[in-house]
Amino acid sequence: MTELATMDFHQQPQAGKAKPWAFPAPGRGALDNGLTVLHCHRPGQQVVAVEVLLAAPLEAEPAGLDGVATIMARAFSEGTDKLSAEEFAAELERCGATLDAHADHPGVRLSLEVPVSRLPKALGLLADALRAPAFAESEVERLVRNRLDEIPHETANPARRAAKELSRELFPATSRMSRPRQGTEETVQKIDSAAVRAFYDRHVRPATATAVIVGDLTDVGLEALLAETLGAWSGSSAEPRPVPSVTADDTGRVIIVDRPGAVQTQLLIGRVGADRHDRVWPAQVLGTYCLGGTLTSRLDRVLREEKGYTYGVRAFGQVLRAAAPSPSGGATGIAMLAISGSVDTPNTGPALDDLWKVLRTLAAEGLTDAERDIAVQNLVGVAPLKFETAAAVASTLADQVEQYLPDDYQATLYRQLAATGTVEATAAAVSAFPVDRLVTILVGDAAQIEEPVKALGIGEVSVVTAE
Repeated sequence: MTELATMDFHQQPQAGKAKPWAFPAPGRGALDNGLTVLHCHRPGQQVVAVEVLLAAPLEAEPAGLDGVATIMARAFSEGTDKLSAEEFAAELERCGATLDAHADHPGVRLSLEVPVSRLPKALGLLADALRAPAFAESEVERLVRNRLDEIPHETANPARRAAKELSRELFPATSRMSRPRQGTEETVQKIDSAAVRAFYDRHVRPATATAVIVGDLTDVGLEALLAETLGAWSGSSAEPRPVPSVTADDTGRVIIVDRPGAVQTQLLIGRVGADRHDRVWPAQVLGTYCLGGTLTSRLDRVLREEKGYTYGVRAFGQVLRAAAPSPSGGATGIAMLAISGSVDTPNTGPALDDLWKVLRTLAAEGLTDAERDIAVQNLVGVAPLKFETAAAVASTLADQVEQYLPDDYQATLYRQLAATGTVEATAAAVSAFPVDRLVTILVGDAAQIEEPVKALGIGEVSVVTAE
């Protein structure tokens, strides 16, 4: 008789007691050269993240040279007074480090990631790039050619084309925000090494810059290391540039960027609102997430699950530029509030009709408590996972600096989100996306979509030719 095998079952492990979590608070200091430093010790994070913010905003670019900030940002890793471009890249590789840089409306940002054991060498390279960039004519010419090669690909991308058109529609032509961040073919081809050097000399200095350093800083001797590296960077003590005011026109209207034969229509619906200094921001974040922040949000439930028009539609808020708070405490910056996605061409009219119905229903009936609870769980509950890496913490701290926010802003925001009620979130979402104050950009086949869109009555419809 065969004996039956038996199995021993171990007791299921039980979850431990939840530990309180808050976004890490940085320490603050300054070097003798005026460079502001934020540092955050994160035990166990053996890859250190460094962010350097330069007060070289896009609106400071000389007339006719849009894109010079981008070329300068890319040229920082193309050699110094000590190393050629090839030698600089080889030294970074020996450190196991990556160095990226980009320019945006608030300024230029350099991002370094490196194992903590190689931090001294990598910080020295970063300091040399900031202190004495080569800006060799041959390297700048190559970067300009590369940028010119990128422009046709961006124009051919429906999402990028829609974003370009929305900026042009919202902001006056005199505003830098109305034009592509990285410049146009006409402006980029005028950029040379002398222009890059002049922009650098005028706007890049330690006294108006900030460095953020996050990682396991045990035994690093950070103060001495910074003094030896970034502390060797010198420059004038000029004050930061004042931030000019910007107006925007969000009169409800529709612009079709004609792409004959397109099988899909790219949607970008937007307007501008206040930035993170405004007290409504937490409720707006929560309400916008309920509207279109994830696959289970209202827009996706209707347009994707029920109607099958799209693979996904998202609603979001993105700060474009901030300024120091005014003495009166009023809002001082600009954020883009937008809904984006794509639908198949024949269903462009019906999809827009249903999207507007979602917005009207939201205004008439409000959000549900269940929607609010799910949003809070997704935004607040997963925050510890979102900030597991040093790079994620450093990037967020850099955002706070760039937007003139206090060091405890992120931690405070999560408490505010958790305390925001359904009524507040509803009011903020309705205010963010009023049905009669939205600029709608459609990149698609005008011959097929113009008349159905006109019939919706959501605003005057005009057609422009795709570039």
